[in-house]
Amino acid sequence: MLLPPRLQKGDIIGFFSPSNPATHTAPTRFERAKTFLQTKGFKLIAGKLTSKSDNYRSGSIAQRADELNELIYHPQVKCIISTIGGNNSNSILPYIDYEAIRKQPKIFIGYSDVTAILHAIYAQTGLITFYGPALVASFGELPPFVDITYSYFADTLLQNPHLPYLLPTPPITTQETIPWETQTRSKIPETNKLHTIIGGQAVGRLIAGNLNTMWGFANSPYSISIQQGDILLIEDSLKDIATIERLFSMLLLNGTLDKIGGIVLGKHEKFDAQNTQRQPSDVLLEVLKDRKMPILANFDCSHTHPMLTVPIGIKAQLNATNQTLTLLQNWVC
Repeated sequence: MLLPPRLQKGDIIGFFSPSNPATHTAPTRFERAKTFLQTKGFKLIAGKLTSKSDNYRSGSIAQRADELNELIYHPQVKCIISTIGGNNSNSILPYIDYEAIRKQPKIFIGYSDVTAILHAIYAQTGLITFYGPALVASFGELPPFVDITYSYFADTLLQNPHLPYLLPTPPITTQETIPWETQTRSKIPETNKLHTIIGGQAVGRLIAGNLNTMWGFANSPYSISIQQGDILLIEDSLKDIATIERLFSMLLLNGTLDKIGGIVLGKHEKFDAQNTQRQPSDVLLEVLKDRKMPILANFDCSHTHPMLTVPIGIKAQLNATNQTLTLLQNWVC
C-alpha cells in the first residue's frame, strides 16, 4: 500500500477534465469553484484542456491522457482533482504513466466516471486514491453545501489521521436540481438520515466507486480485484430501476456478492423507480436472495450534496446496525 503526502495550505492543486468538458459548458460555476479553493489558500494549475470542448468530451483520447500525465509529471502539484465526470474516462487508462505515479505519489480525487481512473491507479500502483468532490461539480456549489463538502475534504486530506476515524453523517442533504449557469441561490436542504437495510458489522478493505462506471473497465488490468471480506461502497445517479437491477445482477454473476463482507449504498440522485415504489436497496435484496451481510444505505458519498471524501483501499469497519463507517488505517503520510 502506497500513501500520498498530506495536503497543506499553500500547496498546488492541479485539475483536469478526463471526459465531460464542464469548464467549457459551465464557465460561471467553474470560476466560482476556482475562487472557492483559492480563498482556502491553495494555488491552482489548470490542465491544458481547460475551457476546451470536443462536443461530448474535452478532447481526444490522446489529449486527455496527455493532460493528466502533464499534471502527474509536475513536481510541485500535490493533488490532482477532476473537474467533473462524464462517460469516457476509461478511454485513457492504458496511457496513464503509472510508473511516474509510483515514483512521486500525489492525492488523486474525484467521483462518478473518474472511478475508472481512481481504481486504475490503485490497481496498478497500490496508491490510496480518494472518492470525493470534483472541482466544478462540488466546489462550484453554493453555501451551505459547498462549505460542508469542503470541511470533509479538509478533515480527510489536510489533517493527520486520528484512528479510528468515524466518517461523519452530514446533518442536511439535497437532491434539488438548479441549472448551473443560472443558479443564484442555495439549494433547499432536507434533514439527512441513513438507513439500515441489514444490520451487523464487517471489517475489510474499503472499495468505493460509481457502479455503472465500473462496468466500463471490469475484468481488465485496471479494475480492482475484489478480495474476501471487502466492503463495497457503491453509488449511482439518474438511473432507472431496470438499469440498477442489471448492475446489481452483474455483481452476483461475477462473484463479487459471494466475496464481499458488507455493502454501503450511496444516495442515488433522482432515482427512477418506474412506478414500482421500490428503492435501489429493495432491488439489491432481491438480487442477494438468501445472502446476508451488513448493508447501510443513503450514504453521503455520491452525486448529492454534501459529499464526504473517502479513501479507496484502506481497512474500514462497517456497523450497519449503528449506521457508521469507520476508517482503521492511515490514508496519507
